[in-house]
Amino acid sequence: MSKRVAVIGAGPSGLAQLRAFQSAKEKGAEIPEVVCFEKQEDWGGLWRYTWRTGLDEFGEPVHGSMYRYLWSNGPKEGLEFADYYFEDHFGKPIASYPPRAVLFDYIEGRVKKAGVRPWIRFRSPVRHVTHDDASGMFTVTVHDLEKDHEYSEDFDHVVVASGHFSTPNVPHFDGFESFNGRVLHAHDFRDAMEFKDKDILIIGTSYSAEDIGSQCWKYGCKSVTVSHRTAPMGYKWPDNWKEVPLLQKVEKNTAYFKDGTTAEVDAIILCTGYLHHFPFMEESLKLRTANRLAAANLYKGVVFCDNPKLFYLGMQDQWYTFNMFDAQAWYVRDIILGRIDIPADKAALLADVKAREDAEDALEDDYGCIRYQGAYTQELIDETDYPSFDIEAANQAFFEWKKHKKENIMTFRNHGYTSPMTGNKAPPHHTPWKDALDDSLESYLQT
Repeated sequence: MSKRVAVIGAGPSGLAQLRAFQSAKEKGAEIPEVVCFEKQEDWGGLWRYTWRTGLDEFGEPVHGSMYRYLWSNGPKEGLEFADYYFEDHFGKPIASYPPRAVLFDYIEGRVKKAGVRPWIRFRSPVRHVTHDDASGMFTVTVHDLEKDHEYSEDFDHVVVASGHFSTPNVPHFDGFESFNGRVLHAHDFRDAMEFKDKDILIIGTSYSAEDIGSQCWKYGCKSVTVSHRTAPMGYKWPDNWKEVPLLQKVEKNTAYFKDGTTAEVDAIILCTGYLHHFPFMEESLKLRTANRLAAANLYKGVVFCDNPKLFYLGMQDQWYTFNMFDAQAWYVRDIILGRIDIPADKAALLADVKAREDAEDALEDDYGCIRYQGAYTQELIDETDYPSFDIEAANQAFFEWKKHKKENIMTFRNHGYTSPMTGNKAPPHHTPWKDALDDSLESYLQT
């Protein structure tokens, strides 16, 4: 096969695409030449921790939004690979909420076993992707950072797997310029110990707001105030935690909120989300979508409707993650291998997108959203040879997780769930989450 495929990014989605092609090759299929471009020095995407913020040593924007002491905020039973179980990797059942280092080890274990590292060019950010209608080829321009050299190569297909949780959405509030403490976005948060004995203000009600606030509480901050635009998160927070309406302004260290209340704060952390940001794609190839379950302009959630030789992986808002990325990657692989035909008519591609958006808009609650994304994952799996698994069991793990969070936001990680792959229930962790201050792989795997 003379085709060439460019994969942009070696995080969970990009690695899923490499594993999908390697799996086909392992079964005897002829596959294209696959070249993955990764701007970091190693694989893992957001799961690769770096102390750096802002710009890296080459002047590149730091991709990572990961921080020390992060533990999975959803059950591992909802993200398990169907072709590489947690028990396969660790040799025993493990608890349901692994820290970052444990999940990184698991992600890495599968791709090490698959032997796909030679397909990846590290320290190689993509600068520009264009498409030539006459030749039908994409030209990918890449910067080799270590040689400080740009070059271009042509490809039949491009798979964008660069994620959408690395370019922060940063709002402004009056008084930030004269605030006497630190203002930072969650993207630049690295260590909760920085805020020990501090009064912190968090803007936003996303998962990062919930988790960064919890981390700071766990590691000894003095108080947490969370400011919401529309509605509070509404969990049973500790006594030194309160939720207030949206921040209006700050004066020195005093924060003023929409309900007329104030708070004295030492630091402000903006947990205000991320942007789908693809500055390296030419205008006609650039995905523009809100962060939602039915991403705009993507047939089956992956095929770019304006150019069906271009694919985007993992661009949805997410309940399911790793195994959904796998389902998408296997589906994209089979389109490229000619195993799956997609409509030639653009109107048919867009009709699929519209139907998915309408179905999402009709969902009534988070439980419906979980089922929706589980059904989407199953839909893609049914069209490929990716190992099917018990989607309903994964849904149930998510449902129990939501119930346990509602019962006690600071103890939900102490629960265990049943693997949809093995049917085994996770053992409890040896130490309650709030007391487990060591987030290392070695500490976590102790029995």
